[in-house]
Amino acid sequence: MYEQLRTLGNLELAAPIGRQLLAKYPGTAAAAQVQKTIAEVESVAKDAGEKRRLTALWLYQSGMMEGGAQNTATIAPSVPASNPVRLILRRHADWGQSVYLYGTPPGFTCAKDCRVSVTFDDTPAQTLRASLPPTGEPAMFIEDDSIFLAKMAKAKTVAIQATPKGKPAYTLKFDVGGFDAAKWPEVAKSGKKPIKKK
Repeated sequence: MYEQLRTLGNLELAAPIGRQLLAKYPGTAAAAQVQKTIAEVESVAKDAGEKRRLTALWLYQSGMMEGGAQNTATIAPSVPASNPVRLILRRHADWGQSVYLYGTPPGFTCAKDCRVSVTFDDTPAQTLRASLPPTGEPAMFIEDDSIFLAKMAKAKTVAIQATPKGKPAYTLKFDVGGFDAAKWPEVAKSGKKPIKKK
């Protein structure tokens, strides 16, 4: 069964079977055969499992929002895991492209010259322009969205420092390595006069 699964490329199932065989039947010819490939099988299986985990962290949606077509990609933070804030990538027919954090009331606070500290993997933190929506939603937009997206596409993790209203600042860490750009396509412009994004 181990060899069959390995031949079929199902290494995530093959790995535990091979490890069980080695534990139950050490010193046998079968164990010797498994020993030749088990390290590689377990390594590939681990990578495949991690890739599947990272991919599953993203939620992609398409639909209509206030009369305009939009596509979104959303991910929850891994640290702190219970935090309700979400990182949202949005493309809207009228509002264009946006990258923002969306939390719960009363939202975020930011200086008049709003800036946010962002770290991609282990590179030094950088400051990106940000803004709070004038309509009062509990969101904070990253105005340097093109810079953010270009760097995120090459990163495994993104850490964003945010300050909730009335609370101390904290850092949100997102495991973004499973992002699939093909599932977040461009949206055709509506042809209407551009309006302030919400």
